Amino acid sequence: MPASRRRSSLTRRFAVVSLIGMAVVGAALVLVASSQMRSQAVRDGTSLAATVAAYASAATPADAYVTGVLPEQDQAAVSAATAGFSSALVELRLWSQDGRLMYSSRDAGTGLPHSERFDHVLLGGEPVAAVQPDVRGVEDATPTTEKQTVLDVYVPVHAADIRGTVTGVDAEEVVGAAEVMLDHTATQETLTSTVRTVALVVAGSLVVLWLLLFRIVHSTSRRLRTAALENARLAMLDSLTGLPNRRLLSEQMQRAVQESGQDGSRVGLILLDIDRFKDINDTLGHDHGDALLELVAARLRNALRDDDVVARLGGDEFAILLPDVRSVANAERLARRVRGLFAAPFELGDLALHVDTSVGVACLPDHADDPSSLMRTADIAMYAAKHQRSGVSVYSPDADDSSPARLVLMGELHAALEEHESARAAGDARGGPGDALGVPPVAQLEMHYQPKIELASQRTVGLEALMRWRHPTRGLVGPGTFVPLAEQSGLIHRLTSFALDSAVRQLAQWSADGRAVPVAVNLSAHDVADPAVVDTIVELLARHRVRPALLEVEITETALVADRSRVVPVLERLGELGVRVAIDDFGTGTTSISQLRDLPVDELKIDRVFVADLGDGGREGSEVVVQAMVDLAHSFGLRVVAEGVEDEGTARTLQRLGVDQAQGYLWARPAPPEEVRPPGDTARGDHPSLHPIG
Repeated sequence: MPASRRRSSLTRRFAVVSLIGMAVVGAALVLVASSQMRSQAVRDGTSLAATVAAYASAATPADAYVTGVLPEQDQAAVSAATAGFSSALVELRLWSQDGRLMYSSRDAGTGLPHSERFDHVLLGGEPVAAVQPDVRGVEDATPTTEKQTVLDVYVPVHAADIRGTVTGVDAEEVVGAAEVMLDHTATQETLTSTVRTVALVVAGSLVVLWLLLFRIVHSTSRRLRTAALENARLAMLDSLTGLPNRRLLSEQMQRAVQESGQDGSRVGLILLDIDRFKDINDTLGHDHGDALLELVAARLRNALRDDDVVARLGGDEFAILLPDVRSVANAERLARRVRGLFAAPFELGDLALHVDTSVGVACLPDHADDPSSLMRTADIAMYAAKHQRSGVSVYSPDADDSSPARLVLMGELHAALEEHESARAAGDARGGPGDALGVPPVAQLEMHYQPKIELASQRTVGLEALMRWRHPTRGLVGPGTFVPLAEQSGLIHRLTSFALDSAVRQLAQWSADGRAVPVAVNLSAHDVADPAVVDTIVELLARHRVRPALLEVEITETALVADRSRVVPVLERLGELGVRVAIDDFGTGTTSISQLRDLPVDELKIDRVFVADLGDGGREGSEVVVQAMVDLAHSFGLRVVAEGVEDEGTARTLQRLGVDQAQGYLWARPAPPEEVRPPGDTARGDHPSLHPIG
């Protein structure tokens, strides 16, 4: 039912119900008032009748109530005694105890009392009255008496009320009754008129009250309807910018997707958020942040087509719905044009603020099948743009960590870890602590090792442990595929435990063979910020009786910078334990010289990006950058390792620049432990090269 018809129906219902209710209330008031007035009139008449009866009884001799006969002289006395009530008295009758008529002011010769009222008076001793028409005999009837209304009152006559005494009768005993008929016509007419007046007053008052109430209800209803419509409108709009909110955008998307299904068109969705908006709020204040959001909303609204829907999803996140876009490339071009809107500064009072944004693009049916998945894929694309710092990113399944394929891979990784942990537990139960040979091979996860070469002597001085996943159907899967999955799903701690456990077990085996060599294990940012990783290392070294100096951990520079307050205490505990620490991928983060000086680390590993620039066709000035890194590290007493060395020319350049160690495909690829032949114990200086530079 339309809202207008529903509101009209509710108003009519209120009018009908309220009218019926007030009519009932008015009728009840009139009936109660009428009843009270009639009862009061009867009470007043009964009181007058009792007075008349008292006068009449006082003039009546006692023996008359016994004999039932009142002599004429006594009748005259009664008439004289009650003469003063003639104006109100219609007739007076005296009845003996046995119901004989003793006296009638209208000289009625015979008659019978009203049986019920007469008996009530004799037994109860209380007057009883009734309002009735004057129905005394046709011969007495006149046009006036036919219309006359009387109050017929039966009043008990007690022995104490009459003249004289009755032998053997108690003074309070009822010896007869006086029937007093009073003219009630004027009273009745007055009552009728009064009741009519009361009814009119009550009806008029209730009508006025109803009109006032109806007006109040009607105006209140209109205000409520207006407020409801405004609330409904505001529920669909963002209160700060006035743009459609997420709810309205969802409805528009539903409509656009339905229409696209009918005509085969394409629906595009652009999501964007402002980079480092939190810094703007924290630095300038939330009022400036809100002002910036309003300016962004206005700029977006004025730059797009009429059919496009610009919405604010919350915070600094905006969405642009493209109901009809020709291709994904067109949607991407529009997204880049939208990002270009942020090139000009935003004027916040006297401040010209330059801001940037990350934009994600997704289209239906190319990247999604329904509005919900379209929103999800656009969101993934936006965060890919933010993470890659590319500005604009179109949805790609490869970046979708929640795609079905990646979810399946995550489940398989979980199963592989379960298999590894079960195998380790079974091996420990059979072989006992430290018996690495008693552990059965793990079906999927395994560790490969790549040697580190001392450039000056061309000897192997260490190994780096690198994880591999030998998938049953995918083949050998590199860490770049499954480690990010583990970090996002919370499996990274279990992967780290696997890597540490495998490396320490292998160190124990090589130490038992007299061929111990330091092994480096990579720790993720999640692990190096958790003090529990130190406890794990301590427990593994003690269980397998491996010297701490043989274990080295590598952390990335970005992990160190991200949460330095939590990472540094962990590194300090590792240093106290005797475990060496290396900073991996050095040069890609923002570590300052003062931070580097105070860090408890032993080694810097130059990122392969800088190493690759040293070869033919590399960037000019790359040697200067590497030389600066080497000099800086050596000034702090740190060893320098270069990774990703693939040719002899690069190796010689690194040696000339003072780099201490290197690793890369020039010497060996990562290989399983059975294919790696580590040299003897470093303490004896026996470190033949696996593949010396020719």
